[in-house]
Amino acid sequence: MVVPDQRDPDLTRDRLTGWLATRLPDAGGVAVPTVGRPYAGTGFSSETLLFTAEWTRDGERHERRYVARVAPAAYQVFPDARAGFDRQYRVMRALAGHVPVPDVHWFEPDPEHLGAPFFVMDQVEGRVPADMPPYHQDGWVTEVDPLARERMWWGTLERLAQIHRLDHRALGLEFLDQPRYGATGLEQRLGYYAEYLSWAYDGPQPTARAALDWLRAHRPPERHPPSLLWGDSRIGNVVFAADGTPRALLDWENATLGAPEEDLAWFCYLDRHHSEGIGVPRLLGFPDRAETIVGYEKLLGRPMEDLEYYEVLSAFKFAVIMARIGQAFIDFELIPSDSDFPANNTATQLLARVLDLPMPGEEPAPFI
Repeated sequence: MVVPDQRDPDLTRDRLTGWLATRLPDAGGVAVPTVGRPYAGTGFSSETLLFTAEWTRDGERHERRYVARVAPAAYQVFPDARAGFDRQYRVMRALAGHVPVPDVHWFEPDPEHLGAPFFVMDQVEGRVPADMPPYHQDGWVTEVDPLARERMWWGTLERLAQIHRLDHRALGLEFLDQPRYGATGLEQRLGYYAEYLSWAYDGPQPTARAALDWLRAHRPPERHPPSLLWGDSRIGNVVFAADGTPRALLDWENATLGAPEEDLAWFCYLDRHHSEGIGVPRLLGFPDRAETIVGYEKLLGRPMEDLEYYEVLSAFKFAVIMARIGQAFIDFELIPSDSDFPANNTATQLLARVLDLPMPGEEPAPFI
């Protein structure tokens, strides 16, 4: 499900054309002949527009394909999505040349043009695994050779290790710290998601609340300095070449500082959700959890510590996100207002299994 598309394509094309002409002042005949989307409708977190631009310079005609990421105007999945929308742009600019990200060209803070701030980057040729339907269930990932899937998996993890080895201070990324939620690391992450949970959905969240209690009670020591985290580390945020080689890493809106274990746990957990969580087997070629942990320890050069804790954190985080998406479904009248979907969905059901809690709809016992 996605937010119904309410954008006028002709008006959008005209506005992009006028805006682009101001960004290419030495070009003539600027035109935007096509504007589309990577899938039907508009996503919740931020809107993605794919467009082709044409112009003439020094008598030569040019054509280039771009992506515009537009700040959420209709609905926010994350509490600070609008206020911190420029963070994605700043992170991707800082990462250029260090990890494969699309070339980012312009940031436009004025909402006059597209109804919200946006930034423009190059389109990268390739394919991205789908979330709807999940890639273990259907789509092009089910059709490729298992060796290509293995390359997708390890290639993404190699890029993830590159991220975790970067010096975020040297890159000027200290702004990703959010001290208002607590000290950098787990205290901050739990503070952020506790506030997020209260904001996400108006109804009760017994499964997520029980998980938050568990996470607070079992918080492990943090033995290493904070690293740069991708924040949404998964193969569904990677553009792949036909042979399974990663070409670009996408979606940096949740980039933060913390333990690499958090990124690795999210990587494994989202894949688990897209298989076990929806009741379908994992595709051949993707390494299992144990292989992944051993392989990543070699890539990063140190053991992964307290990974079970970070997997619970991942399950909790996804339940909070799905609660907010469930609230959006209600607000957009895609489901009835009395639906229990925000508290009873595949994410909360898998969270309950991870912590051996009663299934959503039953009252879980509190953790003490």
